Amino acid sequence: MSALKSKRSLLDRTFFVSLILKGLDGVLELVGGILLLVVTPAQIGAIGRSLTQHELSEDPHDFFATSLVHWTGNLNLSVTLFGAIYLLLHGVVKIVLVWAVLRDHLWAYPWLIAFIVIFIVYQGYELVVAYSLGLLLLTAFDIFIVFLTWREYGSHKTKQHGPAVAAAKPSRDLRVNEA
Repeated sequence: MSALKSKRSLLDRTFFVSLILKGLDGVLELVGGILLLVVTPAQIGAIGRSLTQHELSEDPHDFFATSLVHWTGNLNLSVTLFGAIYLLLHGVVKIVLVWAVLRDHLWAYPWLIAFIVIFIVYQGYELVVAYSLGLLLLTAFDIFIVFLTWREYGSHKTKQHGPAVAAAKPSRDLRVNEA
């Protein structure tokens, strides 16, 4: 029994840490969205070139540096606006849902699960179109979060509604005796 409790508490702590990480990710998304609104695509390109200048002078074919210069140099206003709106909305929703789950609001668990599952589906599509190890790891983390959230939701639902629901249901023996 104590092994079950320690496993339970380890999963509980893992869930808590994972939620905190999701919340911090939401805050970073908000900051990124705000930055995309105030920094122009040309400025982003200049920052990308500045960050990679030293590396490219040593190795002009460095994959990461050339990729960063390519991505930041090809941005336009519509791409950065879409990115800003995406990050702002995603960040706000994530922060609100994580906050509500941490406050044990039962309604937030299914919403958080649905929100993450929608992005898992989108990330799965992106993985098929353009594979990325980072996106694969993020998707695996999100699947793990969904599992932990589902588990915690079931646990909290049982704690909050278990005895009341069980008491409200008549037993089979009572119904037989009433007839």
